[in-house]
Amino acid sequence: MGVVVPFEDKKEETGVARLASLTAEDMAGVNAMILSRTGSEVAMIPEVANHLISSGGKRLRPMLTLATAQLAGYQGEGHVKLAAAVEFMHTATLLHDDVVDESDMRRGKIAARIKWGNEASVLVGDFLLGQAFRMMVEVGSLRALEILSAAACLIAEGEVMQLAAAKNTETNEDEYLAIIRGKTAELFGAACEVGPVIAQRPKAEAAACRSYGMNLGVAFQLVDDALDYGGASANLGKNTGDDFREGKITLPVVLSFRRGTDSDRAFFRRTLEKGEVREGDLEEAIAIMRRCKALEDTVERARHYGAMARDALAIFPAGDMKDALLETVDFCVSRGY
Repeated sequence: MGVVVPFEDKKEETGVARLASLTAEDMAGVNAMILSRTGSEVAMIPEVANHLISSGGKRLRPMLTLATAQLAGYQGEGHVKLAAAVEFMHTATLLHDDVVDESDMRRGKIAARIKWGNEASVLVGDFLLGQAFRMMVEVGSLRALEILSAAACLIAEGEVMQLAAAKNTETNEDEYLAIIRGKTAELFGAACEVGPVIAQRPKAEAAACRSYGMNLGVAFQLVDDALDYGGASANLGKNTGDDFREGKITLPVVLSFRRGTDSDRAFFRRTLEKGEVREGDLEEAIAIMRRCKALEDTVERARHYGAMARDALAIFPAGDMKDALLETVDFCVSRGY
């Protein structure tokens, strides 16, 4: 039996409802900050930036920055700028990723690179990164700047690692986990860590929030990997099977390649390494993954990282925000099945 991964909007809406409610006032400030910082006399910059920024997404990463700042009892305004910086960093990576991956869609809309070209997408991504660092400096926390600037480097390293592993069916699970820790989990971890840092809380609390974010990020990406072979494109924000068509080596592929037959491995070499994708190949890939329990075990690994994220918050006292953060773990792990 393969894992069934249908999407339900209702579950997504309720999964982060409490987190969204508790951070709503601060998120209004973040949204206003985002609008003001995308302004430029160069007309193409706000056009490209707002095309992606306004196209949806839950803004989970900036919400986590606001949430952990509240969890740590922060009383200032710096968390709003840091949350906006986190969202700009995320948006910049999406603009850059779509160029590298040659993606046609993003969040259910035509990718910016299709509408404005690769050059504009890369340069506007660079503009957003620059604005992100300006906001970090304005907050005045050297440690927060250090955390987010280190994250920017590690995210880039993760992307380069993924590029090196592209179409390489010999990639193993440890190598793949190293990639997603860099390209996805690192920003989750940094987004969560800066909250207690600007609240000047003990190192143990900052480390706990970072652990929460890192493990949440890994779980989030693993579920995303499984959903690409069984989710609904309207909810994924991309076409189902995009990873397959782009030759991406994700955990379901890694597990299927290791567990499959010689024929299965030959299939993945043809489709992913050589890019020879034919009619019906996506369905064949899904059938192999289900037979090898690759989707089921990818989700099971996501549950494992979700459990570690939950445990990381154990040092914090009970409260509404802690409950909301725990519910967010459940959402990230269960959103697709």
